[in-house]
Amino acid sequence: MEFGTNGATDGFLLVKTADRKVTAKGMPYLDLNLSDKTGEINAKLWDYHEEVQGVFEPGTIVKIRGTVAPYNGVDQLRIEKIRKAIPADGVDPSDFVPSSDVSGEQLFSELMLIAEDFENAEIKKIVIAIYNEYKEKLVFWPAAFRLHHAIRGGLLYHTLSIVRLAQSVAKIYPSVNKDLLIAGAMLHDIAKTDEFVVNEVGTASGYSLEGNLVGHLAKGAMIIGSFAEKLSISEETKLLLQHMVLSHHGEPEFGAAVKPMFLEAELLSELDLMDARVYELTEAIGNVNTGEYTNKMWALDNRKFYNHGLNEVNTKAKLL
Repeated sequence: MEFGTNGATDGFLLVKTADRKVTAKGMPYLDLNLSDKTGEINAKLWDYHEEVQGVFEPGTIVKIRGTVAPYNGVDQLRIEKIRKAIPADGVDPSDFVPSSDVSGEQLFSELMLIAEDFENAEIKKIVIAIYNEYKEKLVFWPAAFRLHHAIRGGLLYHTLSIVRLAQSVAKIYPSVNKDLLIAGAMLHDIAKTDEFVVNEVGTASGYSLEGNLVGHLAKGAMIIGSFAEKLSISEETKLLLQHMVLSHHGEPEFGAAVKPMFLEAELLSELDLMDARVYELTEAIGNVNTGEYTNKMWALDNRKFYNHGLNEVNTKAKLL
């Protein structure tokens, strides 16, 4: 965060928390934590009346004017004016939260080009239809609430990463049906668009009711079933795609409804796990110096991992 002369600041920040409080003298004020990519700061809006200044929910981008000054040894922002950002401001949400280094629109377009190249007419028809239906969410949705690809645009970033792996696998092993494997990769997490509560800047704050009660594997199979019926997709194609979605977590203890039961389903499960682990490991290793170990990672059997320093650590995949 950059401040002007005498701590004056005027610009856009993301609301992380906003709590209405009362001073010892009974005067209402708003206690906020605001952030951008460079850091976070506590802020106070004194003499706060929501009917006048408005309500500011976490995940909202606001324009503020105020002054930063030390308080108990820590910088604090005293807000003079505040309003919600509007479309005319031209604010890019990716400036305020961890985001994919490739835009959601680019990722979506690349995946659609791949789908257009499918030789199997039924697979091509259903994948394109589902993607067009969910485009509005897909271009900014995260892949997780926590852990791997929990960033703005993370869902399609994770998806295209697996598709790239699938394309390579299909070149090596002639027994693999390329269209089926890639279609499974494109659809395996499609229902995460219903699983999380996601704010306008593209970060998840928790699970939706449907996410808790149904989950993205079961809901993904339901989505495929619904589109298969509308598009008159054959029963076998529908079931193959549904099985890949339902089994892609590999084992029931990890959430799979059934274990993979054909080659492409097994490969999808392995590639999904591979991409998730590469992301989590590189992110963790990038936070320690060469010659040091990460903290124990509960998602990886509570193991700690060594940063050997032989390569630059980078979570970014080469996708385009």
